[in-house]
Amino acid sequence: MNWKSSRIAGINGIWYVALGATLWGLDPLFRILLLKSFTSAQIVFLEHLLLAGYALPVLIKFRRTLVGKLSLTVIGALLFISWGGSAIATILFTSAFAHGNANAILLLQKLQPLFAIILARFMLKEALPSKFIVYIIAALLGTYLLTFGFAAPALGFKDLGTLSCLFSILAAVLWGGSTVMGKFLLQKNLDFPVVTSLRFLLAIPLLAAVLLAGGDAWQVNSTTAGLALLLVNLLFQAFFPGLLSMLLYYKGLSSTKAFYATLAELAFPAVGVLINWVVFDQRLTMGQLIGFLLIWFTLWLMSRGKGEASKINISQTL
Repeated sequence: MNWKSSRIAGINGIWYVALGATLWGLDPLFRILLLKSFTSAQIVFLEHLLLAGYALPVLIKFRRTLVGKLSLTVIGALLFISWGGSAIATILFTSAFAHGNANAILLLQKLQPLFAIILARFMLKEALPSKFIVYIIAALLGTYLLTFGFAAPALGFKDLGTLSCLFSILAAVLWGGSTVMGKFLLQKNLDFPVVTSLRFLLAIPLLAAVLLAGGDAWQVNSTTAGLALLLVNLLFQAFFPGLLSMLLYYKGLSSTKAFYATLAELAFPAVGVLINWVVFDQRLTMGQLIGFLLIWFTLWLMSRGKGEASKINISQTL
Protein backbone atom coordinates (compact mmCIF):
# COMPACT_ATOMS: atom_id res chain seq x y z
CA MET A 1 0.00 0.00 0.00
CA ASN A 2 1.44 3.39 -0.97
CA TRP A 3 1.35 6.45 1.26
CA LYS A 4 -1.55 7.99 -0.65
CA SER A 5 -3.91 5.04 -0.18
CA SER A 6 -2.84 4.73 3.47
CA ARG A 7 -3.57 8.39 4.02
CA ILE A 8 -7.00 8.09 2.42
CA ALA A 9 -7.79 5.06 4.61
CA GLY A 10 -6.80 6.99 7.72
CA ILE A 11 -8.93 9.99 6.81
CA ASN A 12 -11.92 7.89 5.76
CA GLY A 13 -11.80 5.90 9.00
CA ILE A 14 -12.58 8.99 11.08
CA TRP A 15 -15.40 10.03 8.77
CA TYR A 16 -16.89 6.51 8.70
CA VAL A 17 -17.07 6.60 12.50
CA ALA A 18 -18.55 10.12 12.38
CA LEU A 19 -21.11 9.06 9.75
CA GLY A 20 -22.15 6.08 11.86
CA ALA A 21 -22.53 8.39 14.88
CA THR A 22 -24.49 10.83 12.71
CA LEU A 23 -27.07 8.13 11.99
CA TRP A 24 -27.46 7.62 15.76
CA GLY A 25 -28.65 11.22 15.84
CA LEU A 26 -31.63 10.21 13.69
CA ASP A 27 -32.80 7.81 16.40
CA PRO A 28 -35.31 10.19 18.06
CA LEU A 29 -37.24 10.57 14.80
CA PHE A 30 -38.22 6.90 15.00
CA ARG A 31 -38.10 6.24 18.74
CA ILE A 32 -40.51 9.00 19.80
CA LEU A 33 -43.28 7.49 17.67
CA LEU A 34 -42.52 3.95 18.82
CA LEU A 35 -42.64 4.99 22.50
CA LYS A 36 -46.34 5.70 22.08
CA SER A 37 -46.93 1.94 21.70
CA PHE A 38 -43.95 0.20 23.32
CA THR A 39 -41.68 0.62 26.32
CA SER A 40 -37.98 1.34 25.75
CA ALA A 41 -37.02 -2.23 26.68
CA GLN A 42 -39.60 -3.65 24.27
CA ILE A 43 -38.34 -1.44 21.42
CA VAL A 44 -34.72 -2.46 21.93
CA PHE A 45 -35.69 -6.14 22.18
CA LEU A 46 -37.75 -6.01 18.96
CA GLU A 47 -34.94 -4.17 17.18
CA HIS A 48 -32.47 -6.89 18.08
CA LEU A 49 -34.86 -9.63 16.97
CA LEU A 50 -35.18 -7.92 13.57
CA LEU A 51 -31.42 -7.45 13.35
CA ALA A 52 -30.94 -11.15 14.02
CA GLY A 53 -32.29 -11.61 10.49
CA TYR A 54 -29.09 -9.92 9.29
CA ALA A 55 -26.73 -11.18 11.98
CA LEU A 56 -27.40 -14.93 11.71
CA PRO A 57 -26.70 -15.27 7.94
CA VAL A 58 -23.54 -13.16 8.29
CA LEU A 59 -22.33 -15.25 11.20
CA ILE A 60 -22.97 -18.46 9.25
CA LYS A 61 -21.12 -17.06 6.24
CA PHE A 62 -18.08 -16.00 8.27
CA ARG A 63 -18.16 -18.87 10.79
CA ARG A 64 -14.84 -20.28 9.58
CA THR A 65 -13.09 -16.99 10.28
CA LEU A 66 -13.94 -17.43 13.97
CA VAL A 67 -12.01 -20.70 14.27
CA GLY A 68 -9.15 -20.25 16.70
CA LYS A 69 -10.06 -16.64 17.49
CA LEU A 70 -12.64 -17.05 20.27
CA SER A 71 -10.31 -16.88 23.25
CA LEU A 72 -11.54 -15.87 26.71
CA THR A 73 -10.37 -12.30 26.16
CA VAL A 74 -12.21 -12.06 22.81
CA ILE A 75 -15.42 -13.48 24.32
CA GLY A 76 -15.08 -11.05 27.24
CA ALA A 77 -14.68 -8.11 24.85
CA LEU A 78 -17.73 -9.24 22.83
CA LEU A 79 -19.85 -9.47 25.97
CA PHE A 80 -18.58 -6.06 27.06
CA ILE A 81 -19.72 -4.27 23.89
CA SER A 82 -22.96 -6.28 23.66
CA TRP A 83 -24.11 -6.41 27.27
CA GLY A 84 -22.23 -3.45 28.69
CA GLY A 85 -22.30 -0.95 25.81
CA SER A 86 -25.63 -1.81 24.19
CA ALA A 87 -27.82 -2.93 27.08
CA ILE A 88 -26.57 -2.02 30.56
CA ALA A 89 -25.24 1.45 29.67
CA THR A 90 -28.55 2.40 28.05
CA ILE A 91 -30.48 1.19 31.09
CA LEU A 92 -28.18 3.12 33.46
CA PHE A 93 -28.41 6.30 31.40
CA THR A 94 -32.22 6.10 31.22
CA SER A 95 -32.44 5.41 34.97
CA ALA A 96 -30.19 8.39 35.70
CA PHE A 97 -32.74 10.81 34.23
CA ALA A 98 -35.45 9.30 36.41
CA HIS A 99 -33.51 9.97 39.62
CA GLY A 100 -31.60 13.23 39.34
CA ASN A 101 -30.58 16.52 37.78
CA ALA A 102 -30.52 16.30 33.97
CA ASN A 103 -27.79 18.95 33.67
CA ALA A 104 -25.49 17.02 36.01
CA ILE A 105 -26.11 13.80 34.06
CA LEU A 106 -25.34 15.42 30.71
CA LEU A 107 -22.27 17.18 32.08
CA LEU A 108 -20.80 13.93 33.42
CA GLN A 109 -21.39 12.25 30.04
CA LYS A 110 -18.75 14.60 28.62
CA LEU A 111 -16.19 12.46 30.46
CA GLN A 112 -16.78 9.53 28.07
CA PRO A 113 -13.88 10.36 25.68
CA LEU A 114 -11.50 10.63 28.63
CA PHE A 115 -12.37 7.12 29.83
CA ALA A 116 -11.90 5.75 26.31
CA ILE A 117 -8.55 7.49 25.85
CA ILE A 118 -7.18 6.27 29.19
CA LEU A 119 -8.32 2.68 28.54
CA ALA A 120 -6.93 2.74 24.99
CA ARG A 121 -3.59 3.99 26.29
CA PHE A 122 -3.22 1.10 28.75
CA MET A 123 -5.04 -1.72 26.94
CA LEU A 124 -4.16 -1.02 23.29
CA LYS A 125 -0.88 0.82 23.96
CA GLU A 126 -2.02 3.62 21.69
CA ALA A 127 0.38 6.53 21.49
CA LEU A 128 -1.36 9.86 21.80
CA PRO A 129 -0.91 12.28 18.87
CA SER A 130 1.17 15.41 19.30
CA LYS A 131 -1.96 17.59 19.17
CA PHE A 132 -3.80 15.51 21.78
CA ILE A 133 -4.43 18.46 24.11
CA VAL A 134 -5.82 20.61 21.28
CA TYR A 135 -8.19 17.88 20.09
CA ILE A 136 -9.54 16.93 23.51
CA ILE A 137 -10.02 20.51 24.72
CA ALA A 138 -11.75 21.56 21.48
CA ALA A 139 -14.00 18.48 21.48
CA LEU A 140 -15.02 18.77 25.14
CA LEU A 141 -15.59 22.51 24.82
CA GLY A 142 -17.73 21.89 21.73
CA THR A 143 -19.90 19.30 23.48
CA TYR A 144 -20.27 21.53 26.55
CA LEU A 145 -21.44 24.46 24.43
CA LEU A 146 -23.71 22.13 22.47
CA THR A 147 -25.38 21.03 25.72
CA PHE A 148 -25.49 24.23 27.77
CA GLY A 149 -24.57 27.09 25.41
CA PHE A 150 -22.85 30.00 27.13
CA ALA A 151 -24.86 29.46 30.32
CA ALA A 152 -23.30 27.68 33.28
CA PRO A 153 -25.41 24.79 34.62
CA ALA A 154 -26.74 25.54 38.09
CA LEU A 155 -25.28 22.66 40.03
CA GLY A 156 -24.40 22.13 43.66
CA PHE A 157 -22.52 19.40 45.48
CA LYS A 158 -25.86 17.73 46.20
CA ASP A 159 -26.63 17.49 42.45
CA LEU A 160 -23.25 15.91 41.70
CA GLY A 161 -23.43 13.46 44.58
CA THR A 162 -26.66 11.66 43.72
CA LEU A 163 -27.16 8.07 42.60
CA SER A 164 -28.16 9.36 39.16
CA CYS A 165 -24.68 10.85 38.66
CA LEU A 166 -23.11 7.50 39.54
CA PHE A 167 -25.34 5.89 36.90
CA SER A 168 -24.26 8.52 34.36
CA ILE A 169 -20.56 7.97 35.07
CA LEU A 170 -20.92 4.18 34.82
CA ALA A 171 -22.75 4.59 31.48
CA ALA A 172 -19.93 6.84 30.23
CA VAL A 173 -17.34 4.25 31.30
CA LEU A 174 -19.21 1.45 29.51
CA TRP A 175 -19.71 3.44 26.31
CA GLY A 176 -16.12 4.64 26.28
CA GLY A 177 -14.91 1.13 27.04
CA SER A 178 -17.03 -0.28 24.21
CA THR A 179 -15.08 1.83 21.72
CA VAL A 180 -11.80 0.40 22.99
CA MET A 181 -13.12 -3.18 23.15
CA GLY A 182 -14.42 -2.87 19.59
CA LYS A 183 -10.99 -1.75 18.42
CA PHE A 184 -9.42 -4.64 20.35
CA LEU A 185 -11.66 -7.15 18.55
CA LEU A 186 -10.83 -5.69 15.15
CA GLN A 187 -7.12 -5.94 15.98
CA LYS A 188 -7.71 -9.67 16.58
CA ASN A 189 -8.56 -9.89 12.85
CA LEU A 190 -12.30 -10.27 13.38
CA ASP A 191 -14.16 -8.84 10.38
CA PHE A 192 -16.30 -5.80 11.21
CA PRO A 193 -19.55 -7.48 9.93
CA VAL A 194 -18.86 -10.35 12.36
CA VAL A 195 -18.30 -8.00 15.31
CA THR A 196 -21.52 -6.16 14.41
CA SER A 197 -23.47 -9.42 14.18
CA LEU A 198 -22.20 -10.79 17.49
CA ARG A 199 -22.94 -7.48 19.19
CA PHE A 200 -26.61 -7.80 18.20
CA LEU A 201 -27.02 -11.54 18.80
CA LEU A 202 -25.34 -11.70 22.21
CA ALA A 203 -27.57 -8.90 23.51
CA ILE A 204 -30.83 -10.79 22.87
CA PRO A 205 -30.66 -13.17 25.89
CA LEU A 206 -29.88 -10.30 28.26
CA LEU A 207 -32.63 -8.10 26.83
CA ALA A 208 -35.10 -10.98 27.12
CA ALA A 209 -34.14 -11.39 30.78
CA VAL A 210 -34.62 -7.64 31.37
CA LEU A 211 -38.09 -7.82 29.81
CA LEU A 212 -39.07 -10.80 31.95
CA ALA A 213 -37.75 -9.18 35.10
CA GLY A 214 -39.53 -5.90 34.34
CA GLY A 215 -42.83 -7.59 33.59
CA ASP A 216 -43.87 -4.96 31.02
CA ALA A 217 -47.18 -5.80 29.38
CA TRP A 218 -47.42 -5.80 25.58
CA GLN A 219 -50.26 -3.40 24.84
CA VAL A 220 -50.49 -2.18 21.27
CA ASN A 221 -53.82 -0.45 20.80
CA SER A 222 -53.90 0.36 17.12
CA THR A 223 -55.71 -0.32 13.87
CA THR A 224 -54.37 -2.57 11.14
CA ALA A 225 -53.04 0.46 9.27
CA GLY A 226 -51.48 1.72 12.49
CA LEU A 227 -49.77 -1.62 13.13
CA ALA A 228 -48.38 -1.58 9.59
CA LEU A 229 -47.00 1.93 10.19
CA LEU A 230 -45.45 0.79 13.48
CA LEU A 231 -43.78 -2.14 11.75
CA VAL A 232 -42.34 0.09 9.01
CA ASN A 233 -41.13 2.54 11.64
CA LEU A 234 -39.53 -0.28 13.63
CA LEU A 235 -37.80 -1.63 10.51
CA PHE A 236 -36.33 1.79 9.70
CA GLN A 237 -35.27 2.23 13.33
CA ALA A 238 -33.53 -1.14 13.38
CA PHE A 239 -31.78 -1.01 10.02
CA PHE A 240 -30.76 2.66 9.69
CA PRO A 241 -29.84 4.13 13.09
CA GLY A 242 -29.23 0.53 14.19
CA LEU A 243 -27.57 -1.74 11.63
CA LEU A 244 -26.18 0.70 9.04
CA SER A 245 -24.72 2.98 11.70
CA MET A 246 -22.89 0.11 13.42
CA LEU A 247 -21.50 -1.25 10.14
CA LEU A 248 -20.13 2.19 9.25
CA TYR A 249 -18.85 2.65 12.80
CA TYR A 250 -16.90 -0.63 12.93
CA LYS A 251 -15.64 -0.20 9.37
CA GLY A 252 -14.19 3.15 10.39
CA LEU A 253 -12.87 1.79 13.68
CA SER A 254 -10.91 -0.92 11.83
CA SER A 255 -8.56 1.77 10.44
CA THR A 256 -8.84 4.36 13.21
CA LYS A 257 -7.28 4.55 16.65
CA ALA A 258 -9.73 4.45 19.57
CA PHE A 259 -8.59 7.96 20.52
CA TYR A 260 -9.77 9.42 17.23
CA ALA A 261 -12.91 7.27 17.17
CA THR A 262 -14.21 8.32 20.57
CA LEU A 263 -13.95 11.98 19.56
CA ALA A 264 -15.52 11.28 16.15
CA GLU A 265 -18.51 9.81 18.02
CA LEU A 266 -19.30 13.36 19.17
CA ALA A 267 -21.00 13.76 15.79
CA PHE A 268 -23.92 11.97 17.51
CA PRO A 269 -24.93 14.75 19.95
CA ALA A 270 -24.13 17.37 17.33
CA VAL A 271 -26.60 15.91 14.84
CA GLY A 272 -29.11 15.13 17.59
CA VAL A 273 -29.31 18.81 18.52
CA LEU A 274 -29.61 19.78 14.86
CA ILE A 275 -32.49 17.30 14.37
CA ASN A 276 -34.26 18.75 17.42
CA TRP A 277 -33.96 22.19 15.83
CA VAL A 278 -35.10 21.27 12.32
CA VAL A 279 -37.82 18.72 13.16
CA PHE A 280 -39.01 19.58 16.68
CA ASP A 281 -38.49 23.37 16.45
CA GLN A 282 -36.11 23.48 19.44
CA ARG A 283 -33.99 26.32 18.16
CA LEU A 284 -30.26 26.49 18.69
CA THR A 285 -28.75 29.26 20.78
CA MET A 286 -25.64 31.02 19.54
CA GLY A 287 -23.55 29.04 22.04
CA GLN A 288 -24.97 25.72 20.80
CA LEU A 289 -24.32 26.72 17.18
CA ILE A 290 -20.70 27.52 18.01
CA GLY A 291 -20.40 24.17 19.81
CA PHE A 292 -21.83 22.37 16.76
CA LEU A 293 -19.34 24.05 14.43
CA LEU A 294 -16.47 23.45 16.85
CA ILE A 295 -17.12 19.70 16.97
CA TRP A 296 -17.11 19.37 13.18
CA PHE A 297 -14.04 21.61 12.89
CA THR A 298 -12.27 19.32 15.39
CA LEU A 299 -13.19 16.28 13.27
CA TRP A 300 -11.73 17.99 10.21
CA LEU A 301 -8.53 18.82 12.11
CA MET A 302 -8.20 15.21 13.28
CA SER A 303 -8.71 13.75 9.80
CA ARG A 304 -6.21 16.21 8.35
CA GLY A 305 -3.67 15.49 11.10
CA LYS A 306 -4.15 11.72 10.78
CA GLY A 307 -3.64 11.90 7.03
CA GLU A 308 -0.40 13.86 7.43
CA ALA A 309 0.83 11.38 10.06
CA SER A 310 0.14 8.46 7.69
CA LYS A 311 2.08 10.24 4.96
CA ILE A 312 5.10 10.73 7.22
CA ASN A 313 5.05 7.14 8.51
CA ILE A 314 4.89 5.67 5.00
CA SER A 315 7.68 7.95 3.76
CA GLN A 316 9.91 6.82 6.64
CA THR A 317 9.51 3.17 5.65
CA LEU A 318 10.44 3.68 1.98
